[in-house]
Amino acid sequence: MKRTGGLEGTVGVPGDKSISHRSVLLASLAGGESRIRGFLSAEDTRRTVTMMRALGVSIEERSATELRIEGPGMRRFSEPGDVIDAGNSGTTIRIGAGLLAAQPFVTFITGDPYLRRRPMGRIVLPLSRMGARITGRRDDTFPPLCIRGGTLQGIRYEMPVASAQVKSCLLLAGLHADSPVTVVEPLPSRDHTERMLSAMGARVIRDGDGITVHPAEALPPLTMQAPGDISSAAFFLVLAACLPGSRLRIPGVGVNPGRTGAVEVLRRMGAEITFESVREEGGEPVADLVVRGRELVGTEVEPAEIPSLIDEVPAICAAAALARGRTEIRGAQELRVKESDRIGAMRSSLSRLGVPCGETPDGIWVEGPARLREGETCDSGGDHRIAMSILVLSAASGVPVKVSDTSCIATSFPGFEERLGELVR
Repeated sequence: MKRTGGLEGTVGVPGDKSISHRSVLLASLAGGESRIRGFLSAEDTRRTVTMMRALGVSIEERSATELRIEGPGMRRFSEPGDVIDAGNSGTTIRIGAGLLAAQPFVTFITGDPYLRRRPMGRIVLPLSRMGARITGRRDDTFPPLCIRGGTLQGIRYEMPVASAQVKSCLLLAGLHADSPVTVVEPLPSRDHTERMLSAMGARVIRDGDGITVHPAEALPPLTMQAPGDISSAAFFLVLAACLPGSRLRIPGVGVNPGRTGAVEVLRRMGAEITFESVREEGGEPVADLVVRGRELVGTEVEPAEIPSLIDEVPAICAAAALARGRTEIRGAQELRVKESDRIGAMRSSLSRLGVPCGETPDGIWVEGPARLREGETCDSGGDHRIAMSILVLSAASGVPVKVSDTSCIATSFPGFEERLGELVR
């Protein structure tokens, strides 16, 4: 790939990954026929589909992006006949555990080697307090997990770290509890689960930092259109932002306020990003994003911003490598336990490419603009966001860089490399 000046045109992104996961889970809890359009058919989301089928849910794939789900109702799942494999999907195992903890049977759930290295104590502890019995490796904190569900009690739980996955896990469990469940967040995290539950008629109340869900006897079917994934769009936002003179449109992207932190950071760095044709679909704000490239400058990303851009930090690091001055990101220790240690992985890749950078226990700093070394190979560590960030940095700089194991990109963005190549050729 060679840099040839600014980019012009339109590029689409697949359906929102977080919303696709949740739509399958909640439609499965509902009684009757649900329709999901704009579904992201990727490796991770298909793991959630496979899990729900193992629990007896009928899921018909009407097309690559449309599902018909016949939900049996909240308390009518079947005990799976085999171990459930969540693959690389932390969302499947973590949010799914909230549903499994309420079922009157035993479920075994595991994942690939990367997932089996990710800590699960953050869900095991509160679910155990609610009455579930969960065992696993390393004192019940790592997969595989054995979840023996049953009658759950309502609790008030103060999360030590902001996590939409943990919050969603407890909200799903709370639907089945004997009394309300309140989750207190140290910082606001994405609220797709609360929005979707409210749209389905569940009683969900936010009071300050606390979100309370009340037990429910039943949920109605769900019909919705998943917007484009802003985490996937972020890679193209960074690419165009780094190339002065670019004007790129990305239509139909979800702009939930809890997910637009990367947009605000890129604006602070000098990019011009506008939201056009703003509307609401399925309770979620949606817009066409238009980005115009400018000369970028470094910035500071504060801990309070991290929950709204947790998945986009690697892409921001790629932009920082080509921006003038120093960019420093703090409060991102959660990235240490994603699909890889994303702080360490980005520092390693950027250093290999000759970018001045360094890591701290909770973040990373990057100094630009850097001249990348040619002919280097960076290790993705099996992490889709690391792989895509390095490919975008290569495309924006015009310096060829090889990335090992790009097959992992299919977990969130099938066809990414082809769309990137079409933009920069």
